[in-house]
Amino acid sequence: MFTNRTDAGRQLADVLDDHDLEADIVLAVPRGGLPVGRVVADRLRVPLDIVVARKLGAPQNSELAVGAVASDGTVWLNDSLIAQFGVDDASLDAQIKRERQTARATVERYRGDRPPLDVDGKRVVVVDDGVATGATTIACLRQIRAAGAEHVVLAVPVAPPDTAERLLAEADAVICVETPPHFSSVGQFYESFEQVSDDEAEAYLEPDTG
Repeated sequence: MFTNRTDAGRQLADVLDDHDLEADIVLAVPRGGLPVGRVVADRLRVPLDIVVARKLGAPQNSELAVGAVASDGTVWLNDSLIAQFGVDDASLDAQIKRERQTARATVERYRGDRPPLDVDGKRVVVVDDGVATGATTIACLRQIRAAGAEHVVLAVPVAPPDTAERLLAEADAVICVETPPHFSSVGQFYESFEQVSDDEAEAYLEPDTG
């Protein structure tokens, strides 16, 4: 479906063109969202910045998200999964604190001395290389809402239909290139889905990259 993340960014930008989308800022989710976000930001002729959240994993299954926390401390919790796995408040609070610190450290590394872009009253497009469960995406969207964004669009190359539908409760619009019904992971829709290093991801924040 996509050759690589840059190709996915081009296809996503084409879809956004069809929607006549107007935006002030693109916020990409590191690391994989930055190659996609760079293409989209360049096409929309707006600045690119990052938004970061971390997954809160279930006991004995860290890949299963029972929630997520954004770098500003915004938390989203899946109460049904927390109850199902019997996650106690103490361990959950400890994980929230730990992952929030990790998210903040990521922001500090990527931004360096650059101040964050002000989203208050702005039209913001949030970009990632794809969405699976949407846990960290929800935390990112809520962080942007809390910062005062006027209009928030989630734009991704691929997401399962149920996740895309659920995220409509968090964003003003959800735009996907594809919403395939048979979905196991984001990577299955890319010919090349190699991990993006921190150095590579940081480079995409430079306007002349791409």
